[in-house]
Amino acid sequence: MLPIRRDLRFTLPADRIKDWHEQGPFITHFFNALSLLFPQGELFFMDSVRHYRTSIKDPELKKHVQGFIGQEAMHSREHVAYNDLLQAAGLPAHTLDRRLKTILDLQKKHFPASFNLAVTIALEHYTAMLAEILLSDPSRFGDSIKRYQQMWYWHALEETEHKAVAFDVWNSVIKPGPKRYLLRTGTMLFTTVLFWLVVFDFHLRLLFADRRAGGHLKGFWRMLKFLYGPKGVFPRMALPWLDYFKPGFHPWDHDNRARLEGIDALVEEIERNNGLAG
Repeated sequence: MLPIRRDLRFTLPADRIKDWHEQGPFITHFFNALSLLFPQGELFFMDSVRHYRTSIKDPELKKHVQGFIGQEAMHSREHVAYNDLLQAAGLPAHTLDRRLKTILDLQKKHFPASFNLAVTIALEHYTAMLAEILLSDPSRFGDSIKRYQQMWYWHALEETEHKAVAFDVWNSVIKPGPKRYLLRTGTMLFTTVLFWLVVFDFHLRLLFADRRAGGHLKGFWRMLKFLYGPKGVFPRMALPWLDYFKPGFHPWDHDNRARLEGIDALVEEIERNNGLAG
């Protein structure tokens, strides 16, 4: 799967940034919290993979890395614009972005490149799992605001398209053996704790800042079902997360490339909507 850089821009309705999801502000702000992670997170991924670029011998993998970096750059740019809407709506997006930048800058400075690449492949597995949950079940969005749906579907499809690139770099540049396995799996445990701590912290801060969202038991219950219910995010993630600990794991063991058949139609729809908006 050769990742293709698609230079798409999204005109998101600013007046709905705090309540664009069909099920209300609680779930809207869960996605908004994820969006806050992407500008700095995608830069971290690019730097972690770019560090090993000269060590990659396979010309085909080099092409995939170029596509990966191109896609992540577009994701970062569009989520910066998305997060600027959060800031303009009175939410602490820029403060939270700076906080995450400080954490990741310290990590890049003080931890080995191999550890940072291990964090990248763990987080790429997370983005692939979240993407599959969105792509496999249209009811996740229902009648949510169309432009926001399009952005998240675009991001999910491209995360699927390049889900194995950083992992293939890992296999190419890190010496095989027990140490590689232990570093990969141990880092996933570390990353899981840190990732969800940051997501929940950002989610709660958005909810507290958006006073209109707080105090609604119905919204809180919907959020619990969305995350923890029988078809919730966490139950759906459990088995794919455990698969990561198999000694011979590879992201394409779960072959969901059929999802990508819809990407051209989505791109055409986005470009058509942008033309109408212009």
